[in-house]
Amino acid sequence: MALFEYFPNYIWNLSVAIAMESGAQMGEIIDMCQPIREAAASGADAGTPQFMAQWAAMGDKLIALAQEDEAKGRAFSASNKLERAALYLITAERMQGHGHPGRKDTYARALGAFEKSGKLGALNRERVEIPLGSGTMPALYSRAPGGGRKPVVVYCNGLDSCKELLYWSRLPEALARRGISTLCVDQPGSGEALRLQDLPVDPHSESWAGKAVDWLERQDDVDPARIGMTGISLGGHFAPRAVAYEPRFASGAVWGANHNWAEVQQKRLNREGENPVPHYWAHVMWAFGASDMEDFHAKSADMNLNGHMDRITVPFLVTHGAKDRQISLSYADDLYDQLINSPRREKVIFTDREGGVEHVGADNMAYGRDTIADWFAETLGGHSA
Repeated sequence: MALFEYFPNYIWNLSVAIAMESGAQMGEIIDMCQPIREAAASGADAGTPQFMAQWAAMGDKLIALAQEDEAKGRAFSASNKLERAALYLITAERMQGHGHPGRKDTYARALGAFEKSGKLGALNRERVEIPLGSGTMPALYSRAPGGGRKPVVVYCNGLDSCKELLYWSRLPEALARRGISTLCVDQPGSGEALRLQDLPVDPHSESWAGKAVDWLERQDDVDPARIGMTGISLGGHFAPRAVAYEPRFASGAVWGANHNWAEVQQKRLNREGENPVPHYWAHVMWAFGASDMEDFHAKSADMNLNGHMDRITVPFLVTHGAKDRQISLSYADDLYDQLINSPRREKVIFTDREGGVEHVGADNMAYGRDTIADWFAETLGGHSA
């Protein structure tokens, strides 16, 4: 397998791989992981407090080093350190069970470091709030350069990601280079929407994706006729569902074809496939606002795209890793085969030849990033050269 596998369990290795693809420094990864290597041998759940302690300590050290840079007037250097601090703190928080001691404070420090990094580094992202029927959807808006109205892509989370990780995937950077803006959203059930507002997952993603389109249509730098949508991991359910039921989307794509996630839960009960985070069942019940397993399965029953994809009448791209250990490759075939009314449908399976074979390219995000960015350049009127 192409995944960097330092620990004896998949979930810990996945977190490390995501961090590496999101801008971590290898020396810092080693310093954080060496002291907890033995703790991982007890299973994905057991050693997570030690994991958080090491990763949060590195985040706090980088915050202190950034303060020294800032005092010397070295804002860009401070921003770089704060960016990694936020990444390590988010990774530490993501590995903990709901209600774990220190989780809320760690998340708050991560958000603070991320916000300050953006300001000091003059980075291409603006934090915005999208009004929902109840609460708001926090988001990061990255603008394409130049004047006039630009195409834009709404980019949504999976089960356990957040808008900061979406930004760090560098898809917004790749899209901006192609003349396309990006709106990275913490939709209900993820990121700030879940952690700070207790907004649970809504399987009918058109309800909140439509609110994102409403907001974009009010921006004077957006071409409302050229709005696309994509999602990563469980976003492979949310994006196709939204494009199917929100007619204002002009193009769509998935980074991982999560075609029948309700069925995946039955497989996970039978220990088929890998989980994405420790304390998995507690996490999904929290994300869906469920009181117990029966309630969770009831609330996630509509996480199934069968019978809906014939509603998509715009170009749509399906991507998937050939060796995805979480979501079956067969779901990419299901999604593609059901796009019978799309005027342009494509399926790209990432293999050992290029990389990106693991779940949403955790081993190598470069190919997924470029493929999706080029797709939107071609279907929304951007440019690839």
